[in-house]
Amino acid sequence: MTSFFALLLLAVPPVAAPPSVSTTAPPAKISAVKVAKAATAWAQVYQVLMSPRCMNCHPTGDRPLQTDLSVPHTMNVSRQSGTNGLACATCHQTQNSEAVGIAGGPPGALNWHLPAKEMPLIFEGRTAPQLCRQLKNPAENGNKTLAQLLHHVEHDGLVLWGWNPGGNRTVPPLTHAEFTAAFRAWVDGGGACPE
Repeated sequence: MTSFFALLLLAVPPVAAPPSVSTTAPPAKISAVKVAKAATAWAQVYQVLMSPRCMNCHPTGDRPLQTDLSVPHTMNVSRQSGTNGLACATCHQTQNSEAVGIAGGPPGALNWHLPAKEMPLIFEGRTAPQLCRQLKNPAENGNKTLAQLLHHVEHDGLVLWGWNPGGNRTVPPLTHAEFTAAFRAWVDGGGACPE
């Protein structure tokens, strides 16, 4: 049985690989069955990451998106807003504010925020191969291993909020358990990316 740390080393692409290099070939020691499962699992993971609950916090620019239509945040809120003293938590408290409007008012969860500017992990507009390569590239994912990304999607409170968003907001197309199982299968298969 392969140890967790050995599998982790096999699953992480070399840090020196440039972002444009495709790392679609799985490590040699991962079985063909796991690689095949990873390909199927990635298709499921991609569906979830492209849902508004995930994509709205991973936009192409500095403005978060909102609602199920993924429209730019109202009041011209952007990363610069935080720099200028308007923290996300000013409106986005630790839980949803159900007092305002049909959507449930400003959504809330612990530590509401956009990914750090230094971690430009963008979901919006990415194809399945592009997003897969980006997730695997430490230079574009905040220097995280695949195991650390799995931990993030399994345990981060802001991620978990996406499956209990309140109001009339939609949830991702898989349950959280199905999503994390698919993400784990993708990681276990070396994070194989489609062409």
